[in-house]
Amino acid sequence: MLETIAHYPTQNASKYLQQLCKHLGHKIEVSFSETGGHCALIAGPAELTADAEGLTVRLTAEDANGLIQSRYVIDSHLVTFAFREGFSGLSWSQA
Repeated sequence: MLETIAHYPTQNASKYLQQLCKHLGHKIEVSFSETGGHCALIAGPAELTADAEGLTVRLTAEDANGLIQSRYVIDSHLVTFAFREGFSGLSWSQA
């Protein structure tokens, strides 16, 4: 299994976590609170954490293609949700 992690510094971390989970929950299994979320993405699970410093996303997948697909899902939705902050994508690194 491969893992990747990214952190987005924002004061709206909890808001974005909840928006992502609610939106994705229309198509996949999710569970979330104000500070944590789990999304059963097709390629593998996404774990989200919100705190005063920002939003942290950890993705797990069986291969690089799965990580790329999962990154795209998260980034493309955050571009929509965080447009007021000029969000343009997360900087992903290996976990």
